[in-house]
Amino acid sequence: MSGFDFTIPVLVVLVLVVLFAGVKTVPQGYNYTIERFGKYTRTLAPGLNLIVPFFDRIGAKLNMMEQVLNVPTQEVITKDNANIAVDGIAFYQILNAPQAAYQVSGLQNAILNLTMTNIRTVMGSMVLDELLSNRDTINDRLLRVVDEAAHSWGIKMTRVEIKDINPPQDLLDSMGRQMKAERDKRAVVLEAEGTRAAQILRAEGLKQSQILEAEGRREAAFREAEGRERLAQAEAKATELVSVAISAGNVQALNYFVALKYTEAFGKFATSPNQKVILMPMEASSLIGSLGGIGAIAREVFGDGAATGPTTPSTPPARSRTVPGTGSNS
Repeated sequence: MSGFDFTIPVLVVLVLVVLFAGVKTVPQGYNYTIERFGKYTRTLAPGLNLIVPFFDRIGAKLNMMEQVLNVPTQEVITKDNANIAVDGIAFYQILNAPQAAYQVSGLQNAILNLTMTNIRTVMGSMVLDELLSNRDTINDRLLRVVDEAAHSWGIKMTRVEIKDINPPQDLLDSMGRQMKAERDKRAVVLEAEGTRAAQILRAEGLKQSQILEAEGRREAAFREAEGRERLAQAEAKATELVSVAISAGNVQALNYFVALKYTEAFGKFATSPNQKVILMPMEASSLIGSLGGIGAIAREVFGDGAATGPTTPSTPPARSRTVPGTGSNS
């Protein structure tokens, strides 16, 4: 076997070895950096790539997918001197492989320390009540600060979240008592407001009832006065008519008017609850005779020819009698 026959297989094997050394396959979601004599030259994208064997080599294999980094628990002193334990989680993604590979040493450690430092800075500038009630605000501030600091490393911070905030047990007990006192205060305030509203409503109802009652009394008084006014007008009208009749010489009108007043006065005496002694005529003819006497007086006043009615006999002497219902002799 000649030397030529031995050289050809060796060359074939050498070519295959060189080809295999120059072919690089990059998986999806990764980027590889290529260095030539220790200097970065280019970045290999996912898929099949060729490099110059023995001159080029792979520098760094970088995961370009979004990654999760747990932030361990650390002690934070708040603005109001409350000592709390805080842990969190950070999400980041490499956007520029050369910067992530050559701008920082130990990328994950750098991101972790940067996040922990800014957690202490941001949360240390707030009081405990703000920390417990404003987690969204804290997350936004942390994300903005950490993303700005990691931008030069070719890193995009997608999210920074605070998982747990654990105050000491004695502080938790104090917060529980404070919450209970606050709720008791609100309950007392609500009860007082309800009592005040009820009293206001009762006062309004009493006011309305008094107003309606006063309006009712006013309306009744008005109508009573109106009735008395109309009665007085009728009385005045009757008196006027009697006066006109008397002035015209009609003594019978005067007799009727006096008899009416006489009867009304007698009725008032009869219905009086007191016991009284009165003198009065016993017969109806005596009452007519009294009216006739009054008519005679009227004729003397107005003249003999004024009266046109019949004359009546004189009033007989009165005698005493017992008025029914009074229990006394008259």
